Amino acid sequence: MDHSRSATSSGIASASGWIARNRLLAALALAALVLPSLLVVVTRGPAIFDFAEQGSFGDRQITLLLEGEQLVPPAALPPEVFTTREVELIRPDIAYASRDWALLDQEFVHRLLVVFKLMKERHGYQMALIEGYRSPQRQEELLAQGAHVTRAGANMSYHQHGLAADVAFFVNGRVVISERDPQIMRAYQLYGEIAEQVGLTWGGRWKMQDYGHVELRRPGVLGSET
Repeated sequence: MDHSRSATSSGIASASGWIARNRLLAALALAALVLPSLLVVVTRGPAIFDFAEQGSFGDRQITLLLEGEQLVPPAALPPEVFTTREVELIRPDIAYASRDWALLDQEFVHRLLVVFKLMKERHGYQMALIEGYRSPQRQEELLAQGAHVTRAGANMSYHQHGLAADVAFFVNGRVVISERDPQIMRAYQLYGEIAEQVGLTWGGRWKMQDYGHVELRRPGVLGSET
């Protein structure tokens, strides 16, 4: 035991002596170890999305999907699925709505498609876009129908900026919107939870609840909003 301690002390003393005699070489060796890591930190580019204002995301899969490749919008559904009696009773004007993904903001589309993907993989629900971009003229027409439809006038909705969408479920070949069905209501809640996890605002939490609506809010887009 004494011989071991003596050898260790001798080794430390020898190393210290070498460093004292070769300070330049020691400094260069240390720099060679530290600089690569420092360069990675300094030169690393920004993340695709900045979620600092959205809170922390504990779901690793969601984080990877948001920072990954752009997802592809689903194929367009046949127009007739939006003109059934059930759909027209709830959204009588939906046949005239735009469902063109290309008119929507790219970042918003990516986040919404992540929601679509997770709703399918985790809960087995196929989602359907029932309205995306909305022209100022159409917004005014909806406003004229009354507060039960919308309270936002032209250019006061994120729909006009390609940052909002109304979504329903596609079940057994038909678009399902009804919130009276407990199963669909639960599906909307799951949809809202995932939407909020990817940084979207869900209309299901509003006083005038809009369970199928999500939007990506940005300061200044709606004028006085911050």
